Amino acid sequence: MSSSDAILALAHQVAATGQEMGLPHIAASADIGSPEPMRGADGKPFAGALFTWVDPELRYWEDRGFALRSAFVHAARAIAEPFWFDGVKMATWRPSSALEALNRDGPIESFGVAGAITAPAYLPGGVIGAVVWATSDAGVDVGSVFAARAGELHALSLRFMASYAEARGAAAPPVRLTRREIQCLKWAAAGKTDAEVGEIVAISVPTVRFHITNAARKLGVVSRSQAVHRAATLGYIGSGARD
Repeated sequence: MSSSDAILALAHQVAATGQEMGLPHIAASADIGSPEPMRGADGKPFAGALFTWVDPELRYWEDRGFALRSAFVHAARAIAEPFWFDGVKMATWRPSSALEALNRDGPIESFGVAGAITAPAYLPGGVIGAVVWATSDAGVDVGSVFAARAGELHALSLRFMASYAEARGAAAPPVRLTRREIQCLKWAAAGKTDAEVGEIVAISVPTVRFHITNAARKLGVVSRSQAVHRAATLGYIGSGARD
């Protein structure tokens, strides 16, 4: 099976799963930071054809400002787990301060949605995709559907988004940084100068610059700040001790 056939099969599975759950309307984005819609091999968007929305007049994939207005998109930026919406508030399988904060912001603009489940898909490189399964029927017990199928939906969203990203060339080959390169980038991310990094790590300033330059080359960027950012999105720079 070709990659385009596999992606189409996953898209059909996403749609069929929505029908099974009573959440037949789908919104999907391979990158919530980009207005570009997900497309099939024929170049046509899945949205509006295979995926229909609650309000057929709301062509969200053509609205570049939609992601800034949608609470579902904001929540997907703040929580990596699936979450559900009951027409009033959002929740997940554990207490979430991020969702509670969004709920407190005021009435959530639902765009005609009476209930929905969103499954974010966090991908390498800092990309966030998401699939939303929704209904306009307030009688659907979305909380019970979530309790029964959230794990399945999370896995399906990840498979769909990862396959799509790789087929589109968005999946970069693995980058291997040395321990010294990671140390230098971590301290640079903490705001230290090259001289301060050298003192902390006990190496010369030229050696610090060599490691950062070498890391930037491996990461496919050209500057210190870009190297720090790219290393962070790939998980090399965490919040733990800089040893």
